[in-house]
Amino acid sequence: MHLFYASVVLCVLCACHMTTSTCDELLSSEDAEFCKGKLKVIYPDLVVDKCMIVPQRIREKISKEWGPPQIQLPSADEGEALQRGDISAVELSAYTRPTPPQGTGFHRYQFLIFEQPEGQSLSLSPQENSSRGNWDLQAFVERFGLARPVASVQFLTQNHKD
Repeated sequence: MHLFYASVVLCVLCACHMTTSTCDELLSSEDAEFCKGKLKVIYPDLVVDKCMIVPQRIREKISKEWGPPQIQLPSADEGEALQRGDISAVELSAYTRPTPPQGTGFHRYQFLIFEQPEGQSLSLSPQENSSRGNWDLQAFVERFGLARPVASVQFLTQNHKD
């Protein structure tokens, strides 16, 4: 079995719109429970290692300046590239920066690590590939017979001008 990185994604494919207005209301217990397995998403000035709301001062950088984050799973088997954040795999979908539209509130950006069944080749359907932020992750998981994520983390952010 191999671990594969599927940041809903398969790199920020799932942005769930939220209309709540205050940070305290946003990070619900359900949001906090999503994060498990000590997954780290590392940007230049931001390490997401627990479910969090991206601070206002960083929102423009994450949306306009920074490229793809480094992904680390410290709990991966010793010597595994994923433990070091050295991921080399088939890219199902290119990284796209989080860019929530102005005035739409907070959006969730989720990163998940799944264990890939031996010999299983993964691919996005044409519909998944064309709809980037609006496809059914559960259908993808079921289609390839994936188990629950080994690790997951999410951050919430909104447009840097809001």
